[in-house]
Amino acid sequence: MKKFALLLFIGCIGFTINAQQPTEVKKVDPNAPKFKFETKTVDYGKIVQDEDGLRVLKFTNVGKSPLIISNVKGSCGCTVPSAPKEPIMPGEHGEITVKYDTHRIGQISKSITITSNADRPTIVIPVRGLVKKESSLSILEKHEKSMLSKEKQ
Repeated sequence: MKKFALLLFIGCIGFTINAQQPTEVKKVDPNAPKFKFETKTVDYGKIVQDEDGLRVLKFTNVGKSPLIISNVKGSCGCTVPSAPKEPIMPGEHGEITVKYDTHRIGQISKSITITSNADRPTIVIPVRGLVKKESSLSILEKHEKSMLSKEKQ
């Protein structure tokens, strides 16, 4: 029994020593492209149901080599982003358009994931806002505006 306990103790010690592998430090390319976003989120604020759901996320390549966006995807089917296909050269600006389905009422808490050759290869941008149901007052105002425009014609 003592031999078994000793072997078990030595095995545990050997396992814990072996489990302490040194972590490898990733080398960051100093010439890699780098995103600099104008805003850190896509903010819709408070919008009315079925309003324009298109927003633009603007950025600049502040790195030293061309920025190539390989993939942009939304966290669900109601958030559809699209990115430029061509490389963004150093110092140039780019835009990612985000289309949200504003027919859905309620809080917007989604995200878009950008995959590229930048120093941070994967970036997650939050999409926030609130879609409110159209009030009867705003419906009445739209009706009055359309009536006035028809009278002027």
